[in-house]
Amino acid sequence: MARGNALLFRKPLSGIQIMRIDVVGKHIDITPAILEYAQKKADKLTKFFDGTQQIRVLVESPQGKKGEIHVEVVVDVEKHQDFIANATGPDLYAAIDTAVDKAARQVRDFKEKLKT
Repeated sequence: MARGNALLFRKPLSGIQIMRIDVVGKHIDITPAILEYAQKKADKLTKFFDGTQQIRVLVESPQGKKGEIHVEVVVDVEKHQDFIANATGPDLYAAIDTAVDKAARQVRDFKEKLKT
């Protein structure tokens, strides 16, 4: 498995928060371009909810399914089970976009639910 890690430092009102973004490849090599793109997209998820602790982006090329990419985004937040979003398609970058959009919707809905 190819891995890429990033530690992002955010400064919320209560002090410094360290949040980790992992980009993991299964049956696919994670190039610096893929790593940077996935981290940039995943970083947007932290804007929706301050309790985000870790984000994991799994990029997989399933064996036997040539030309198809599966992306899974797992968002670990405080006081809730992990949010998991999946996307599959022939284009890696489009699959990352779709999975991050699905995860963003889940986190936004959770935050709205907390407000009420």
